[in-house]
Amino acid sequence: MNVMQLVILGVGAGLVLLLMGLALGGPSASREASRRLQTVRFRHSESAVDKVEAQYRKAVANRKPTTFKKAGSGSRLEALALRLHQTGKGWTLSQYVYLSVGLALGITLLIFIKTGSLLLGLGVGVLVGAGIPHWMVGRAINKRKNGFVAKFPDALELLVRGLRSGLPITETLGVVAHELPGPVGEEFKLVTDRIKVGRTMEESLQESANRLDMAEFSFFCITLAIQRETGGNLAETLANLADVLRKRAQMKLKIAAMSSESKASAYIVGSLPFIVFALIYSINPRYLGQFFVDERLIIAGIGGLVWLGIGAWIMKQMVNFEI
Repeated sequence: MNVMQLVILGVGAGLVLLLMGLALGGPSASREASRRLQTVRFRHSESAVDKVEAQYRKAVANRKPTTFKKAGSGSRLEALALRLHQTGKGWTLSQYVYLSVGLALGITLLIFIKTGSLLLGLGVGVLVGAGIPHWMVGRAINKRKNGFVAKFPDALELLVRGLRSGLPITETLGVVAHELPGPVGEEFKLVTDRIKVGRTMEESLQESANRLDMAEFSFFCITLAIQRETGGNLAETLANLADVLRKRAQMKLKIAAMSSESKASAYIVGSLPFIVFALIYSINPRYLGQFFVDERLIIAGIGGLVWLGIGAWIMKQMVNFEI
């Protein structure tokens, strides 16, 4: 191993350690100290604004969803079942497992028959079998969440009209469940069904908030909790919340439009190596055929894919904005 190879290996190891440190690093000491001082100020302040802020933070802390109910392998299965339920498609764990295993075995067998390399077939098969079902589930969840966010302000405005007409909050929830189609109507129908069987409205809304894991619905639950503790005009509060959520959706659309060029560039740069490899392989298969049989080239290709994945993750984080 010459000097240049050692330098490249050292730079690569340093970048990997840097990325791991950024990913696994905890909160800064200054932010933690500021948070503690703010908590003490809210606890001992006599200001009405500080008291409302303290109640808001307490409600947020009490309403953080618990992804895993218990430690162990069963919690992972529960998290996967929760993801499948969030799609709204009625998919089951057995269907997900069968699809993943079937894809992995099929791709492995296909590549082994085509190239004769069992190691490459296993690697690609595992990646495809684990990646494609996960991507499909994530895409379905995002589609359902986007549909929920688009209609949720309309649901809040319908709640406001019902409250101003004199209906109680439980009746207005039932009106929303029957009037609005799609994910919003389905979720509110589940809430009303729980209330009918004896669950409290707080518990019913919190269960939906834990399953949806959406900031917009959590805002709604926190608003109801604060209104119950402090009082006030619930219709006016929900109307303000609907306006805030609409402006939040508009801001998301603006950010998506501004970052679309960067995302397109990332897609093009990330797909170029695969396109070039496929074109060269279709023109001269013997030239790139060694990548499927030579262990050194296989290791180099896997390393290239790893670095390409790290670069794609970095570009994704650069255009990912929290609102």
